Amino acid sequence: MKIICIGCNYVKHIEELKHQVPSEPVIFMKPDSAIVKRNQDVYLPDFSNELHHEVELVVKINRLGKNIAPRFAHRYYEEIGIGIDFTARDIQRKCLENGLPWEISKAFDRSAPIGKFLPKSELGDLRNLDFHLDVNGITVQKGNSSNMIFPVDEIISYVSRFFTLKIGDLIFTGTPEGVGPVNMGDRLEAFIGDKKLLDFRVK
Repeated sequence: MKIICIGCNYVKHIEELKHQVPSEPVIFMKPDSAIVKRNQDVYLPDFSNELHHEVELVVKINRLGKNIAPRFAHRYYEEIGIGIDFTARDIQRKCLENGLPWEISKAFDRSAPIGKFLPKSELGDLRNLDFHLDVNGITVQKGNSSNMIFPVDEIISYVSRFFTLKIGDLIFTGTPEGVGPVNMGDRLEAFIGDKKLLDFRVK
């Protein structure tokens, strides 16, 4: 099982980090050891002093696929959920400044909490999905899938040019603006629409 993540997929998030708008999807990966399920606690890593939350819609692949045409991509997923792409921002910044790969800032153990998944049939228009993240009861990130630079079906098509997609693979589709630090004791709750799908604490 692979975790494929898309970076820089919302313009306002790109602006807040002062990055460039990409012409193609930006791909990075996380190992399966990054996953945190069942609302288990997440622990602050000892190698970072600046752990940031990034809430994202997550697509679960349900069939084997390679070189998938965009018009057929909708056949390769039936469920959408929500997750957090935790980022050690201080580590990432140092890697970027030195022109180095930055997987260690994104792909470390327990950096990808995922919540429940919902059938597409319950979500309505997939091109207009509201989602948000609350930290300690305050909404800190709000997004809508209509604001993606690269929509889900385009992401699936692009990714499948390079990687064979397998049943159970997860695609994190990018985060909107409002990313920020988390601290010990924080409670994070993530929603699609008004449905809470993820609820955990930082220890």
